[in-house]
Amino acid sequence: MQHVISLRDLTREQVEVILNRTAELKAGLARGARPPLLQGRVLTQVFEKPSLRTRVSFEAAIAQLGGYGVFLSGKEAGLEGRESLADVARVLGGYSDVIVLRTFSQQLIEDFAAHAGCHVINGLSDAAHPCQALTDIFTMREAFGDLAGRTLAYVGDGNNVAASLATICAMLEIRFVVAAPDAYRLDESLLDALRQQFPGAILSQTMDPYTAVSNADIVYTDVWASMGQESQKTAREKDFADYQINSALMGAAPVHARFLHCLPARRGLEVTDDVIDGPQSLAFPQAENRMHLAKGILAWLFNT
Repeated sequence: MQHVISLRDLTREQVEVILNRTAELKAGLARGARPPLLQGRVLTQVFEKPSLRTRVSFEAAIAQLGGYGVFLSGKEAGLEGRESLADVARVLGGYSDVIVLRTFSQQLIEDFAAHAGCHVINGLSDAAHPCQALTDIFTMREAFGDLAGRTLAYVGDGNNVAASLATICAMLEIRFVVAAPDAYRLDESLLDALRQQFPGAILSQTMDPYTAVSNADIVYTDVWASMGQESQKTAREKDFADYQINSALMGAAPVHARFLHCLPARRGLEVTDDVIDGPQSLAFPQAENRMHLAKGILAWLFNT
């Protein structure tokens, strides 16, 4: 049974198939085509965390492909202990063709997939955000075409989004550099593991955001305090004060560089209005691409 739980579980060829299928379906939609490739299929989403893009992108995706979407909070599904996780997975798997989980724990998703008996997609966990990273690379490919020799600079917290970006960049041999304060860098053990798995990987970290963006094709950021880190908000705002994406930092990148943000954005903190709303920003086409990418993943999982 094929799942999308971590990008490290996919091959480069599989990722390229997903990206190509996404492009085909997006182009078809622009022409008015909504082929019922998944007619009668049921997608169930179970979220411990609230969401705008993940939930609606998958609901829109399954609807456009002719299927049907069901949504449950983690409490409704029984993830808070009303039943064993294995029992919940078996029951929902019996009703569903594919399940999207948005949780705090990566292990929960892995355990769920072991019992569900249907396709499972990681819609976000504390360790990874594979659908977001796939969307980001798809958006980058739309902007630049061939990705060979390109550079993605990530400025901010070395979180789950950064980890997934590092993974897909290593896989596709895109240069990836993280600029973060020392206490917020990506775990070097992850980068070492990626270098071993993907010998062509070019991964680095720095504390200087200006160095990071100096050769960047994409300048990327995320919120400084994610869900579950609200108590750290004040400390993180102080720690990341020099890592804001503003006109000065974008001015240090090549003139062709584009800006990405996985959203939601805390305007005036990690990014200024003139950048996210400016001509270099692809943040909102990127957000729309979450839906197209969801369609690409679903079509790939069901080989349609």
